[in-house]
Amino acid sequence: MIHSSVNHYKKGDFKFGVIGLGYVGLPLSLQIARSGLEVLGFEIDPDKVAGINNGRSHIVDVSDQELGEVLADWKFQATGEMHRISECDAISICVPTPLSKSHEPDISYILAASKVVAQSLRKGQLIVLESTSYPGTTREALLPALQETNLEVGKDFFLCFSPERVDPGNQTWQIKNTPKVLGGITQECLRVGCAVYQRFVDELVPVSSTESAELVKILENTFRAVNIAMVNEVALIADRLEVDIWEVVEAAGTKPFGFMKFDPGPGFGGHCIPVDPHYLAWKMRDLDYRARFVELASEVNAEMPKFIVEKIRTALASQDKQLERASIFIIGVSYKKDVGDVRESPALQVIQELVSLGAKIEYYDPHVSGLELSEDVSLSCASLTKEVLGQSDAVVIMTDHSSLDYSSILHSSQILVDARNATGSLSRKTKFSGESWIVKS
Repeated sequence: MIHSSVNHYKKGDFKFGVIGLGYVGLPLSLQIARSGLEVLGFEIDPDKVAGINNGRSHIVDVSDQELGEVLADWKFQATGEMHRISECDAISICVPTPLSKSHEPDISYILAASKVVAQSLRKGQLIVLESTSYPGTTREALLPALQETNLEVGKDFFLCFSPERVDPGNQTWQIKNTPKVLGGITQECLRVGCAVYQRFVDELVPVSSTESAELVKILENTFRAVNIAMVNEVALIADRLEVDIWEVVEAAGTKPFGFMKFDPGPGFGGHCIPVDPHYLAWKMRDLDYRARFVELASEVNAEMPKFIVEKIRTALASQDKQLERASIFIIGVSYKKDVGDVRESPALQVIQELVSLGAKIEYYDPHVSGLELSEDVSLSCASLTKEVLGQSDAVVIMTDHSSLDYSSILHSSQILVDARNATGSLSRKTKFSGESWIVKS
């Protein structure tokens, strides 16, 4: 069975199922289909299913044209009929893994997917979890559901973990050319997994276990979280020392060895970096160990939006204006430049804090047409004009989108708070006075 499965997946035709057609599952589906394999994508949202099958993409990283090309070749179809999983020889699970309100892992989507897969599990199938989760999830949560079928893992079916490495907005590193880490429950599982994934990615990085593969992903994002938090803490220190943090970071970045540059900002956001360290910290608490460094990074990050709000307050006070009645124009609300993703964006936290204090908020973001902050607060994208900028009591740059004219923004604003140093190259306009976040006041 194992030998025949490896040969079949290496050279034969087979159908690939992808559960979850979001920012990971949809690009993965298209890449697999481009390799010549037939792909069936499973999605519980009927509007997304209809949109995809009609050539309308709901994510920025997949264009309607790219989707249409794959659909035209009859290699890809989206469906909400979960029983059709039985048609698939290999199945990838790409479902959300959010945090609960108490910052504990919520793997309910993984558990739901595992039950659906178990109902149709048959001999020879490969199941791969790609959703980011704590080390042990594949073996402790996914495997037991599949074993209820009385099929034997590593013999009758094969189970692996391969962490997604999608970077929204990155046109250079995509699924095909980004090295793909893969770990199996058994060595037989790993062999079959490698046979499948080598069909549509350039480079595989096999590791010894699913736990190792799970920790790889957590390490990657925790590394970024800790380093961003560290440079943000240095930014808070520099502020108290009346030193320009942007100058310090740029100068430190000239060292050709032993230093990796991270930029300060209003805090990290997105689908991974704010979430993944909590998965690791939770797992360690379960093992009676406290990951203090990891927990501290999250604490520092949580303080940055408040720091930005206080900078806005200080800038307004310099013109005898009160934050509580000010009109504030926010530029950029996505969590990083040139994407439309607002998940965990620090801009939302800043806006919510400003609204709670009584400020009047408008925003502009070329990638985000509207915001639902709560049941009571929703905003639509305003126009970005010199008149709007000039009439606002303060303008705040939260996301440094590449398409914006920062010189015009600088000169049109009464007060400008720049949380991304987007205007830093404009004749060194940032003040060297301890107010390095306040560009104009």
